[in-house]
Amino acid sequence: MSSCAGRQSVLDPAGIDALSVYDLARVMFIGAIVLWLMVGALFIYATRIRPQEMPRRTAEMVIIGGGLVFPVLLLSGLLVYSLPMMGAQRVADDGMRVHVTAEQWWWRVEYELPGDERIVSANELRLPVGARTGLVLNAKKVIHSFWVPALGGKTDMIPGRETFMSLAPERPGVYRGQCAEFCGASHALMAFETVVMAPQDFAVWLAAEAGDAVPPATPQAIRGARVFAREGCGACHAIRGTAAIGQVGPDLTHIGTRASLAAGTLGTTPEDFARWLGHAEDIKPEVAMPTYDYLSPADLAALVAYLKGLT
Repeated sequence: MSSCAGRQSVLDPAGIDALSVYDLARVMFIGAIVLWLMVGALFIYATRIRPQEMPRRTAEMVIIGGGLVFPVLLLSGLLVYSLPMMGAQRVADDGMRVHVTAEQWWWRVEYELPGDERIVSANELRLPVGARTGLVLNAKKVIHSFWVPALGGKTDMIPGRETFMSLAPERPGVYRGQCAEFCGASHALMAFETVVMAPQDFAVWLAAEAGDAVPPATPQAIRGARVFAREGCGACHAIRGTAAIGQVGPDLTHIGTRASLAAGTLGTTPEDFARWLGHAEDIKPEVAMPTYDYLSPADLAALVAYLKGLT
């Protein structure tokens, strides 16, 4: 019963689309119970109440009625009930569009602004409450599936094919999303946080997210920036406002404000940063991120201070 509530439960909907899925599931469950009771009643009638041979005409009526007419009517009713739900989830109206690309094994997130400008983030999706936001979904290399159980249904992400869905959250909070299609060794470690915010808070956050990273201010963070540059981290990661322009790995411009590390695998304490930097391959099998276990404790602490300060 612990799975019936919480930030990753389909039984605790926090958005219009998740509520539609929940209602559909309840209707289908009730329909399944009705069908099961009718089949059970026929079985008991034929084996216990009247176990004798049935007249041919009666048998044909049972077969046609129970095996053809009733399933067609029941399934057609469910289809008519469920199809209109798909329309709303395919339209974002005039709301914001967010491009989400599934990588191995993390999420590239780009917020589309007027003029085709995009704000790049990673492993975290932020949405305004009370508005419908369109999600343009893509994938690299293999098929993935985008799913935030508390906010909506699943949508496949297919390499070379752009898919689309939209979400309309109704309750502020932090909800866990997950890749729902097996995609390799670290599939189970490919999660993300979805932060639903009040519209005014979202606008403030988006304006801050569009800015460059805060320059390091302490001696330790300044040393960490040098370590970052010395180790060539900028070849894979981008930090706006610096010489780091890599596109292979997640954008780190504002990593200090995110709710998790390594696509929902770790928290964001200094200990989590140090653990990820020193044991990346142990934490996420086959990850492309190299392990920096050879750094001195002082250099590692400085690098952690620099990354934590990227707000």
